[in-house]
Amino acid sequence: MLELPNRFVFEGHRIAWGMVGDGEPLVLLHGTPFSSQVWRRIAPWLARRRRVFFYDLLGYGQSDKPNEDVSLGRQNELLVAILREWRLERPEVLAHDFGGTTALRAHFLDGAAYSRLTLVNPVAISPQGSPFVVHVGKHEAAFAGLPAYAHEALISAYIGNSAAQALSNEALSIYRKPWIDERGQAAFYRQIAQMDQRYIQEAEARYAPPDFPVRIVWGEDDSWIPVAQGRKLADKLAGGELMLVPNAGHLVQEDAPEAIITAALEVPWV
Repeated sequence: MLELPNRFVFEGHRIAWGMVGDGEPLVLLHGTPFSSQVWRRIAPWLARRRRVFFYDLLGYGQSDKPNEDVSLGRQNELLVAILREWRLERPEVLAHDFGGTTALRAHFLDGAAYSRLTLVNPVAISPQGSPFVVHVGKHEAAFAGLPAYAHEALISAYIGNSAAQALSNEALSIYRKPWIDERGQAAFYRQIAQMDQRYIQEAEARYAPPDFPVRIVWGEDDSWIPVAQGRKLADKLAGGELMLVPNAGHLVQEDAPEAIITAALEVPWV
């Protein structure tokens, strides 16, 4: 497990974060419905060559889960603020899912600069939103009020579907834990209900090859976001280059962590 012993206060809310290793800075960004623990098998290897920073997004993991805006429209502001707190002006960034959207929004909307950016199955091309997400958006209160056993079964199925291979009981427990108690259950459906296409579209309208290298990694068997969206994003940001990972789903960190380590550390980058 990654340890997040530190707290950064962002607009009155505590953000849990940690750091391992030494070297040039590398920032890890997780997605939904996960936490920084998606990097627990990856960060120790990256830390052999980098000073690795990681944190839980507002509303996720060990960070505060306020009954307010925790959408993508706010997460880029948090990223900019925490980079300033860490005094990182141009770090490497490795980002997954909503973390990828957050990194892209912070760059294209807020001017955040990176030395290079690795994106793993990011939520970056519209339209997005599974039938489940759409349904929760219409009935958030009903889902937040589910009996605990029903909520636990639903979230287990939802998270389990993110990987191409069956998740271990340990992994499922780690990802499920922040959402199981009463506060976590409400927070889980809150963040789904706040998913809005406009946050992706605001960044997407500005997409162009940035002044730093971008590498896009995609699990070929992603049942959440089709590979076709990865190809569209690669055309917009990375000259069409897309690193496909066979036998991996949306949660490449579980299916093929070695592919992410290779993508992040391989040199030289073009």
